[in-house]
Amino acid sequence: MSKETLAKSIREIPDFPIPGILFYDVTTLFKDPARLQELSDTLYEMYKDKGITKVVGIESRGFIMGPILATRLGAGFIPIRKPGKLPAETIEESYDKEYGKDTIQIHKDALNKNDVVLLHDDLLATGGTMEAACKLVQKMNPKKIHVNFIIELEELHGKDLFSKDVDVQSVLSL
Repeated sequence: MSKETLAKSIREIPDFPIPGILFYDVTTLFKDPARLQELSDTLYEMYKDKGITKVVGIESRGFIMGPILATRLGAGFIPIRKPGKLPAETIEESYDKEYGKDTIQIHKDALNKNDVVLLHDDLLATGGTMEAACKLVQKMNPKKIHVNFIIELEELHGKDLFSKDVDVQSVLSL
């Protein structure tokens, strides 16, 4: 299987969640065992030698491949969630996104200065959500931050939001 096969497996849904947005549905990758395995293998190969200690997944699609990748890397998994979803003390970051304003939170004790963090989500569009997640993680002063997406929409230049010391990669560029 190839990245081209993975890309062809993604369902495109126009005008979701609002008119004018073309939504890339990665659940079509997850429902096929061969494609799910290929995606898992590809992500593992990208990060197996980076010393990752924690994979941080963003609600909600980052909760699918994030734990799979954490298990394969021998790392822990940390969720970033919307307000009111985490039970212990949190820190938060607010941001603007393509179609509104939002806030995300992480447990205050989730990471420390010895962690090498991989932030994971399904899609990089304009980058607002992941930029906020990155700022949230930076408040905890980890050794290094890597950022990963299944899909990057290159024409929206979301990568430009991240500083040069943050390694940003995606499996597929569309």
